[in-house]
Amino acid sequence: MKCVICATGETQPGKATVTLERDGVILVVRGVPARVCANCGEEYLEETETEHLLKSAEEAARTGVKVDVRDYVAA
Repeated sequence: MKCVICATGETQPGKATVTLERDGVILVVRGVPARVCANCGEEYLEETETEHLLKSAEEAARTGVKVDVRDYVAA
C-alpha cells in the first residue's frame, strides 16, 4: 500500500507502539502489528488490532488504571 502521508513510500509489515489517552487514563501498547511506511515511518493498523486496543483501553479504565505500559498480545 502506498503511504497517504508522504505519498512516495510503500508500507511493509512491522510493529508499532500505540499510545491511547482518555479521561486521565494513559495506555501504551508496544509491539502492535502494523503496516509501516519505509520512507517516513507512518504506521497503519488493521481494524482487528484497533478493536483489540480499544477493548484493552476500556478494560484498563474500568479497573482504575491511570498509566499502563503493555506488550501487545493477540486476542
